[in-house]
Parts: sequence; C-alpha cells; structure tokens
Amino acid sequence: MTTEEYMQIAYNLAQKAADEDEIPVGAIIVNPETGEIIAQAYNQSAHHGDATSHAEILVIQRACEKLKTTRLWNCDMYVTLEPCTMCAAAISFARIKNLYFGASDPKGGAVVSGVRFFDSSTCHHRPLYHSGILADKCSQILKDFFQNKR
Repeated sequence: MTTEEYMQIAYNLAQKAADEDEIPVGAIIVNPETGEIIAQAYNQSAHHGDATSHAEILVIQRACEKLKTTRLWNCDMYVTLEPCTMCAAAISFARIKNLYFGASDPKGGAVVSGVRFFDSSTCHHRPLYHSGILADKCSQILKDFFQNKR
C-alpha cells in the first residue's frame, strides 16, 4: 500500500469518530516490512470519559497488546492530525520508527508546531516524521466537525 492509502484508512477512522460525535482523528500502526495493519483507533475521549483517549494513545496500547511488547521499534504510525505533546511523548516512548500525519495543528500540535517535542534535548527517541499526507482532507473533516458544533 502507499502512504496515501494508509492515511486514507486513518481518515476513514476519523470519519467514524465524527459519526460518533468524537473529535475526528484516526490512527493506525503498520508493520512496514509486511504492510500489515497491526492496530487501529480513533479518538474516544468523550465515549471513555477520559481526556487521554486520543487515537494515538489507543492505537499504541492496542499494538503493544497485540504484539505483547512495550516497544514498537520497526512500526510506523499514520495519524490524521499532528500529535499533541502527550501523544508525541507516547510515540517516543513506544519507539515508533516513522510518524506520518495529515493536518498540522498550529494550536495543539507538538511535532512541527508548538513545543516541537521531538526536537527537545530531553526526547529519548525521535521518530522520522512526515507531514502533509492528505492534509487538505484531514484538515477539512476537523473544520466541518467544529463548524457543526457552533
């Protein structure tokens, strides 16, 4: 599969989140050697009543559980929105190899925006990151979601 095809799968999960009145962010973790999607998730903070139930956190938990490990050394993550500081830290701790994300988040992002967590001297593991994959589409679903909330 291509990078765009994987991001489309994450986007479909973001759409499912929107359908459930959750902030529309979707994420998958992939084994790049086999192409297998190891885990998938979308934001569920409202459903779980838990501010930490971001797509990235949930997908890391599911992948670690499935692989019976705490480290995802050779795995890639695709997420529709630039991760926040909490999620960037979790990505670092999980040792994700490559991070691909769609829309940048100037207000809450922590990869190319805000604190730029991976550039911090205290960050122990820095994944390679690639931004802008299906960015317009990933951005639009968020704009539409919040527009409908107003």
